[in-house]
Amino acid sequence: MASRQLLDQLCDQVVGRRRELELVLAALDADRHVLLEGPPGTGKSTVLRAVASGLGIGFEFVEGNAELTPARLVGHFDPARVMTQGYDPEVFVDGPLVTALRDGSLLYVEEINRIPEETLNVLITVMSEGEIHVPRLGRIAASSGFRLVAAMNPFDAVGTARISAAVYDRVCRVSMGYQILTEEKEIVERNMIRGKLNETWIEGIVEVVRRTRTHSDLRVGSSVRGAVDTVLVAQSLAELRGQEASQPSVSLDAALVALSGRVRVREGCNRTSDEIVTEIWQDVFGRVDGENTVGKVGAPSGAINSH
Repeated sequence: MASRQLLDQLCDQVVGRRRELELVLAALDADRHVLLEGPPGTGKSTVLRAVASGLGIGFEFVEGNAELTPARLVGHFDPARVMTQGYDPEVFVDGPLVTALRDGSLLYVEEINRIPEETLNVLITVMSEGEIHVPRLGRIAASSGFRLVAAMNPFDAVGTARISAAVYDRVCRVSMGYQILTEEKEIVERNMIRGKLNETWIEGIVEVVRRTRTHSDLRVGSSVRGAVDTVLVAQSLAELRGQEASQPSVSLDAALVALSGRVRVREGCNRTSDEIVTEIWQDVFGRVDGENTVGKVGAPSGAINSH
């Protein structure tokens, strides 16, 4: 039984996700399968891993991709041993699904909407029947505690497909969006490895990242991971240049390195991602007159415009 004390402990580990933690714990306690749906970098995996650890239950991880065949998910007979022993249960190599079924563990499928349809159908069957029939091996029933917990990005993200109604009908769905600025700032601060930095500057970096998600020329913005990387790169770059991480030229170059590859420019836009990131950085931190070259824009350290 999930407890309020456990919830409080998990909230100390996961920034700003109390409601989502409550919902996941409640669904698992009700013996339901769970699907977390939201953009990349919103903490879906972090929430699920924290819950599994907090509950002290097994956790079988599966990376969702186009190469995840039913055999890789379920398991297979060892060909070499089959030649000498035949199709004996002893020579079957359990895949993560069979392991989770036998042990009564959570089967965590990351990015479930990237896996092939035939593999997804195997999961649908297991969720419906609570068991799987493997040719030449037989029936494997789910032990008490087995549940599927899955995460997925929005279906229009690169490499994803729309999940069928058959999946949604068998899971409890929890939607996860981006966190508020103060929570994302706390995530960045938790990931810092070289001491404290100017908090106003960190907040500015987080604001730059948040603005990539709403910029009219960007189809896809950056998650909070972009802010974490910007700060970490800025710290390293500052040491190489003998400057402060919040120095404008250091700060902007770090933002370009961390963000220009994460964002996606809208089709038909004649601007580069570097130019758009630079514009956003200047909107947040300001600019020095006459300094228009990427990587050479300057402003007072930590300055954040209110517009």
